[in-house]
Amino acid sequence: MSKQPEQMGFDCLMQAAAAENTAHAFAKETAHLPETMKEAIIFHRAQIERHHAAMLATDFNAAIAIRKEAHALAKKLNSGKPGIIAGPDAPGCVLERETAAPAGAVPIWGQAGAFEIEAASTTALIEISGMFGIGATAMPYAGFSDRAKDKAAPFFSDTGYRSFLGASVPPEQGMTPEGFVRRAIESHVETVLRGRLLAVRAL
Repeated sequence: MSKQPEQMGFDCLMQAAAAENTAHAFAKETAHLPETMKEAIIFHRAQIERHHAAMLATDFNAAIAIRKEAHALAKKLNSGKPGIIAGPDAPGCVLERETAAPAGAVPIWGQAGAFEIEAASTTALIEISGMFGIGATAMPYAGFSDRAKDKAAPFFSDTGYRSFLGASVPPEQGMTPEGFVRRAIESHVETVLRGRLLAVRAL
């Protein structure tokens, strides 16, 4: 049976009230966070420093809490709406880009970056996510991708490219992103490829 106009009106009022309550709760939750991008970039740099310290101490609960706060910051800058990494001008993308490590430098935990690494007898060009990568608020380690520096040399992917999302290694205090990436690659070569690198196919 279809709803009567009175019931439909009541449902709309309830939905509006729920939306207003949600917005009020979010505003209260994020009251301590900056409201402008200029201030947010400074704040996010401090978040990255705190996150790096937590990761070095293998305090993953603290690290994930900081990432969730970073997502709340981006959402606040986005007027409380989702879509914080929907495009290059989305708040999450701007925050990550403006706080990224210099090109070629190994980033600290929570910082996006691109660098070169030698691991498992090969050289890879690495791109690692900051706090806004896929699964950042659920998984302890950041996702990263790699490309073969020399496609004429053996590599750990026959396409010359591989994405490591959800990669895990035994936690170790003091382990840097570079150490994590190297261990994840070496583990993949040892366990999945059984120690044998692959020729990169011409695509």
